[in-house]
Amino acid sequence: MPHLFVAVTAHGYGHLAQVAPVVSELKRRLPDLEISLQGNIAPAFANARLPAGYRHIPSAADVPLPMDGPLTTRWADGLADYLAFDLDYPAHRARQRRLFEQTRPDLVLADIPWLPLDVARSMGIACAGLCSLSWYDILIESPVGDRLPTAFAQRMQRAYRGADLFLRPTPSMPMRWLPNGRDIGPIAQPRRRDPLRLRERVGRPATESLVLMQFGGTGHLRLGGAPRLMDGVHLLSPDADAARGRDDLTPIETAGGTVLEVLASCDALITKPGYGTFAEAACNGIPVLSVERRDWPESRWLVDWLAEQVPLREVSASDFAAAEIREPLAELLAEGIAEPPVAPTGVAEAADLLLDLLAR
Repeated sequence: MPHLFVAVTAHGYGHLAQVAPVVSELKRRLPDLEISLQGNIAPAFANARLPAGYRHIPSAADVPLPMDGPLTTRWADGLADYLAFDLDYPAHRARQRRLFEQTRPDLVLADIPWLPLDVARSMGIACAGLCSLSWYDILIESPVGDRLPTAFAQRMQRAYRGADLFLRPTPSMPMRWLPNGRDIGPIAQPRRRDPLRLRERVGRPATESLVLMQFGGTGHLRLGGAPRLMDGVHLLSPDADAARGRDDLTPIETAGGTVLEVLASCDALITKPGYGTFAEAACNGIPVLSVERRDWPESRWLVDWLAEQVPLREVSASDFAAAEIREPLAELLAEGIAEPPVAPTGVAEAADLLLDLLAR
């Protein structure tokens, strides 16, 4: 029975969301595939995204960047966390080696901790990175990039370069320094569009536009202003806290259905730059109102790509907080759903390449 070992960074939900469609496709093609997941991921989220029967190892293979809400990264604190991790690197490496000795994987897939790739390579285990970024690229282009110690930066680069493959799903940061880089199409899990059923679930009339607000798993972002944003618009959110003080917002959990199902059937999406939500929007043709994430180095690659796929407007965090978003949102709703949506070709492309690694 082949064994796939998946290691993800627990920086919100994005890294598991990105790799999960590929893991599901591999399981579909290899029904006897054994799957292990390493990462401090909420079990409910992992259960919703991964095939049944996987083994969860709730230990971290790296450190997540600390955030103040969905838009602001605590770069200085994050750099300190990374350097503390690196100071203890021999101990982390030894623990990861013991974990691989116990679980005996045939293929290690990282999104995108560098430690499992480093250890897998040293043990002769096939390994691949899959991500729209690397933590080296994020840190070197961040506000603390000039404080990144050379030895630490080189360790990260060696680990990423040492993988058999580094799959870069569209859209990705360029990462041209990777000799093993392989560009593939977008990765997403589009659902069937059924706006009538969504309206029935939330009890809203056909005269209203349904707009999903989704900011991922790195804290809350509240829409300010009056209890109602604008006539003819009803908001949906997976964050039940976002409904406090609002007359025009329904939490998704009260209506049933998943975030992916709601996203596929809504009329527009309010979000921040992030691979998973942007790719899902493109592959469902959903117009996007993006709240700027100015300090995140990946943002420009995501925004530039999405603007070519669906109607897109950007607003500042201060405009969002003051609910000064009516005009751009109205423009998006007038433009409507993009047809045809982008095809998530990266899922099959990644599975093909990873199956080749498993077969070696």
